Amino acid sequence: MTAAAALADWAILAKLAGLTLTARQGGTQHIGAAAVLAASIVVAFAGWGLLAILERRTTKARDTWTIIAAIVCILSLGSPLTNGIGLGAKLGLASLHLIVGATVILGLRRTSAPTERC
Repeated sequence: MTAAAALADWAILAKLAGLTLTARQGGTQHIGAAAVLAASIVVAFAGWGLLAILERRTTKARDTWTIIAAIVCILSLGSPLTNGIGLGAKLGLASLHLIVGATVILGLRRTSAPTERC
């Protein structure tokens, strides 16, 4: 679901709106569908892995993971907002980060068992 949402956002931005999604990362990098797909899958699996580790090690895994994931999502906005080339690219790339973050956080949080209270 995360990858599909990210690709849909990319298609709207790049294909329909005609934005050129480029960033400075060791040189000028054009952000295409393959990069969006790969990054969204990596982020989803990393979030899933961290949630699984926390579920084995703490009783408040869901809440802890949600806080960590939200912080990571917010901090990830620094990259597109500072490295995007042009206002359109900055906002477009930031929207990709937010779409991936939101789908990962909401999707994985839903799969995790809530904290049990005695």
